[in-house]
Amino acid sequence: MEHTLFVIGKLFTTALALVIAYQAYRGYQRHHTQLLLYVAAGFALVGLGGLLEGVLFELLQVSIFEAGFVAAAVTAAGMLSILYALYAPNP
Repeated sequence: MEHTLFVIGKLFTTALALVIAYQAYRGYQRHHTQLLLYVAAGFALVGLGGLLEGVLFELLQVSIFEAGFVAAAVTAAGMLSILYALYAPNP
């Protein structure tokens, strides 16, 4: 039961991150503000990072350490993208 709740939680979090990424991308298309593209990419990476851990561990039988490391690296890349969008000068 706990495993099922964990998977549901991961899927819900990933779905939320992808909805935010989609909305940021729509904002980029409307306003042509490049920084919104970085926000969209960042949230997509953050959302996919968590999902990637489960896929690597459960389906591809990668060790939990390696799966966690890859997921953390992808999530960190997403956060760096969002951080860049927040602090970069607006062109």
